[in-house]
Amino acid sequence: MFVQVIQGQVADAEQAHAALDRWVDELAPNAAGWLGTTAGVTDDGQLIVLARFESEAAARRNSEQPDQDKWWGEMSSQLSGAATFHDSDDVVTDVVGEPDSAGFVQVMQGQGNNPDRARELMNTDQDKWAAFRPDIVGTMAAMYGDGEYTMAMYFTSEAEARVGEQKEPPPELKAQMDELNAMSTGMPTFYDLKHPWLYSPR
Repeated sequence: MFVQVIQGQVADAEQAHAALDRWVDELAPNAAGWLGTTAGVTDDGQLIVLARFESEAAARRNSEQPDQDKWWGEMSSQLSGAATFHDSDDVVTDVVGEPDSAGFVQVMQGQGNNPDRARELMNTDQDKWAAFRPDIVGTMAAMYGDGEYTMAMYFTSEAEARVGEQKEPPPELKAQMDELNAMSTGMPTFYDLKHPWLYSPR
């Protein structure tokens, strides 16, 4: 899987939402290899878009389409400044439910000093994590650069996510969390998408 992360500040969340709706309606049918998109705007106007493709080549083919260039011109006009992009073909997913049904998505961005070990930990005890946090229906982590990452966590609802984050994990899961936290360089940044826009091919 290949993931492109796009971020920028927007003044009008609904206009950005309408632009993404147009992409899905008009351009997605010809976007071979597109797997889906998770997007939304935080309370302070930060737009986050995670577009998933089968491969980097599929994403590049899509970006080279004339209609895509025209659409991006319209979309970027919604931004207060320049957009930032992160591309990744180093993606770890854990799907235990239906992410497209999520009522709340939290995106976390940060940097770690041992991506290989982080990837190993994220693939460990997935069944135990699912039992401990049934409010999480899926996660997706995209790694890039020098240990940088963007991780999306899909929750049944924000209320259930807030209850779940207060729970004390069993010792072995806590040990994994502590090890992941110890590998973090600085504090991660969290973006709450309280009204996520979730798209998949029809």
